This record gives sequence, structure tokens and C-alpha cells, in this order.
Amino acid sequence: MKVLILNASPRVGGNTSIAVKEVADELERQGIDTETVQIGNKAIRGCIACNSCAKLGKCVFDDEVNELAKKFERSDGLIAATPVYYASANATLIACLDRLFYSTSFDKTMKVGASIVVARRGGCTATFDEINKYFTITNMPVVSSQYWNCVHGREKGDAAFDKEGLQTMRTLGRNMAFMIKSVALGKEKYGLPEKEPWEGTHFIRDDLRN
Repeated sequence: MKVLILNASPRVGGNTSIAVKEVADELERQGIDTETVQIGNKAIRGCIACNSCAKLGKCVFDDEVNELAKKFERSDGLIAATPVYYASANATLIACLDRLFYSTSFDKTMKVGASIVVARRGGCTATFDEINKYFTITNMPVVSSQYWNCVHGREKGDAAFDKEGLQTMRTLGRNMAFMIKSVALGKEKYGLPEKEPWEGTHFIRDDLRN
């Protein structure tokens, strides 16, 4: 069992790394392998909605996203961790997640998702909600903790002193490990939930087209 962790901070070894390490260490203690990929310092451009991925089976921009797609498909869980910029996630992470989720056609049902946000002071819950939407649109259960998954710190290393934040990270790691193991047992006994054919609507009434 394995969890892929995306660290969207451009600062290697910064406060986001402290939060990520706390979760990763707990996952490892619970018998879950982890791989952390630092993407915050990569030049990852946004999606242009060209739909080339439908033909190619991968994003037309052949960068880190296509490599992450392979790792994501093999993983049982995904963690997206980001510093907070203007009450939002790092733009590099959003560009990466847009393309990662849109360009991949493999079934993400019951892969387990979690978000981690790090801020000086505010914007954590808005960013937390923003990231979780990628999971909830793809049948991925979201892992909870004892508090919203945030850690606070301004200067490099400050996050190490946020005792409640780090405890929240450890609880997140334990809960994620439990959920991954529980999903594996459920799939073995019951399989995945039945899916209906997709009914796509655009809120446009046919009787108004004429």
C-alpha cells in the first residue's frame, strides 16, 4: 500500500515539508509506503482544455504531470500539500491537479485523498476546501483529522513549534492508514460500489432552444 504526496511549496525543507514529514512518518509507522514529490519549484503550466489527452492517453504537455499520473495510478492514496497564497493554494499545485485529474482516465474510486495547508495566519480553510474538491468529484473518500488539516508558521522552521498542527498531521496519518486498509478489505469482500451511466447536464432546458 502506498501514498503519493505532492509538496507544492517552492521552498525545499520549509514549513510545508515539516507538515508533510509528520504525516509521512506516521503513515510509514502504520505500514504504508510513501513517496513525496516536490512540485512547487517546477514549471508546470495550466490546462488549456485542448482535450488531446482523450486521444493520447496523457497530457499533451509532457512534463512532471505525466510522470505523476503513473505514480498516482499505482497509489492507494494522494496527499496534496501547499502553502497558502492569498487564501488559496499555490498556483503550481492547482495547475498540476487540474491536468493530473483531467488527463487521466483510470478509475480513482476509493483511492483515498487528503489535503494539507500551511499558512502564517489565515486562508487555511478556504485552501483546504479548494483542494478537497478534486477528490470529491472523482469518488475519492477524503480523510479527516482532529481538526482541519492545517499547520501554522511564517519563518522557515516555525511549523515545528505548532504542537496542535503537528498532532493534527499525525492523526491524519493514522486515519489515512486506517482508511486505506479498510478500503482494501472492503474491496476484497464487496468490490467497488456499482456505478450508473453518467448523466451529464448543463442546466439548459430543451424547450428554450427553439
